[in-house]
Amino acid sequence: MFVAKDLAPLVPELFVAVSAMVLLLYGVFAKGNPTRTVVWASVLVLVVALVLVWQVPAGRQAVLSGMFVTDSFTAVMKSLVLIGSAVSLVLSVGFIRQEEMERFEFPVLLLLATVGMMMMVSANDLISLYVGLELQSLALYVVAAFRRDSERSTEAGLKYFVLGALSSGMLLYGASLIYGFAGSTNFTDLAKLFAGGHGHVSVGLVVGIVFLAAGLAFKVSAVPFHMWTPDVYEGAPTAVTAFFASAPKVAAMALFVRAIISPFGALVAEWQQIIILLAGASMLLGAFAAIWQKNIKRLMAYSSIGHVGFALVGLAAGTSEGVRGVVVYMAVYLAMTLGTFACILAMRQKNGLVEGIDDLAGLARTQPGMAFALAVFMFSLAGVPPLAGFFGKFYVFMAAINAKLYVLSVIGVLSSVVGAFYYLRIVKIMYFDAPGEPFLHPMPRELGVVAAVASLFTLLFVVFPMPILNGAAMAAKALFP
Repeated sequence: MFVAKDLAPLVPELFVAVSAMVLLLYGVFAKGNPTRTVVWASVLVLVVALVLVWQVPAGRQAVLSGMFVTDSFTAVMKSLVLIGSAVSLVLSVGFIRQEEMERFEFPVLLLLATVGMMMMVSANDLISLYVGLELQSLALYVVAAFRRDSERSTEAGLKYFVLGALSSGMLLYGASLIYGFAGSTNFTDLAKLFAGGHGHVSVGLVVGIVFLAAGLAFKVSAVPFHMWTPDVYEGAPTAVTAFFASAPKVAAMALFVRAIISPFGALVAEWQQIIILLAGASMLLGAFAAIWQKNIKRLMAYSSIGHVGFALVGLAAGTSEGVRGVVVYMAVYLAMTLGTFACILAMRQKNGLVEGIDDLAGLARTQPGMAFALAVFMFSLAGVPPLAGFFGKFYVFMAAINAKLYVLSVIGVLSSVVGAFYYLRIVKIMYFDAPGEPFLHPMPRELGVVAAVASLFTLLFVVFPMPILNGAAMAAKALFP
């Protein structure tokens, strides 16, 4: 029987879940169209949840028979998830109104997905890992296909659902093998089992880890489990794509790090090659496949695949320094991605939204503020110093070099050079091509605020890096006590 103190670490998740149910009931019984009210109430819920995350008692706490854990790592990563979800909701306000998608279920589904993400970050057992993952995924399948009268949106939702079901099967198969060969699904018990050496490691266990990593690689869209990403990013409504590219990516990467480091930290030799392969292939495909893209949402899909590869370089190191690099990278990636999608959502002409890269032609002359912000994000995504994106790559590559992963580091640097081509091409189109049909002006207020804040973060990271670096170091330390 639970007492109040046992539930204290669960308060943020319970608050968001209960709030989602209350807002769902409000939406059902309210007169008129309550969508706008529900959206802003949902943003408030996420802000309160962010405060509650930092009110959870300090130190490592495990509840629900050790299946749910809170520590510095969960606090930092949940903060990033909640910020990503809240900003995605803000970005969606004007979009769902203009695209006639104003239904109150949309923000409620995003809240439920966020509860799943928070559970994923705190998962300390293969069972709770799966429950959190599926709670997130089921909501995401629905929002991908939220525009029911759009063939592209329906196709995106169906592809995501079918391939998501396949990845869930692979993950469950891996979990069953790990349980069968190790005798436990709890991360703490598994860590104790392997801490004394490699005596308990069998071929079956390694195969289980491979299948577990494959299921998680799908969720972060790492190569070769990336096939859903370009089609879903392009087909889903743009506001939904912005959400997919931000909060779920951070949560899935946090889950990947915890599910590998916490139970199998002592077995680096067994899983390191898997992560190296995923990281190297993701960086290379993300760099080369994006070169020929004409649609900016597809380009961002391949860009996200490449950036997941860079983040996985830190995990491949298998060290505290590597995990710190992953956390820094995901924080920077979140800001760059949300800022970029704020600009993409402002690509609206009198006939509606446009998604072609060539539609940005001459933007510097028609909307210099938006062009400057987008240029900052493109340079940062390319890793040009002294912007935030450079430091994200710097910390993961330094961790890899210190772990003697020289080949992976070289692949990463070469991929960055190739990737810079398509980012700088967008800057060239905005600043040097003749203007085409201008976008509607001015940029909607909420999009302008997000783009301005994200660009300031990206520009000023070099001046004030310590809050992020200290938070990342604190998070990494929690996984390497």
